[in-house]
Amino acid sequence: MTTDPAPAAELFDEDFFALASECSVEAWLSFLGHRWSALILYHLAQGPKRFGELTSCLPTVTAKVMTERLAELEHRRLIERPEPARGAAYRMTPLGENLMPILNALEVWARDALPKPGDRG
Repeated sequence: MTTDPAPAAELFDEDFFALASECSVEAWLSFLGHRWSALILYHLAQGPKRFGELTSCLPTVTAKVMTERLAELEHRRLIERPEPARGAAYRMTPLGENLMPILNALEVWARDALPKPGDRG
């Protein structure tokens, strides 16, 4: 059984869409293009991970930035932490899982779109 998606106004704050000129695709691309968002999703797609495990996967991300990115991913319902207790694992939500084939296709497209040696720009 499928349900109608919630109106955008219910899912995101006004600033989210204002930054992307009211276009939902631009808003999502802007958010996902923020450094680390897609990589965090990629690692969580491999299975639930605690904060420390994620920082081990992405050692150049500071704890502050990791905390901010996780909070934003939770706010946009792409990930969840079922238990708010310290040390609880983050995991993908169904919405986040549905996004992964799109991100994977984008990654393949990006690799194919890279200029090859000898290509003229």
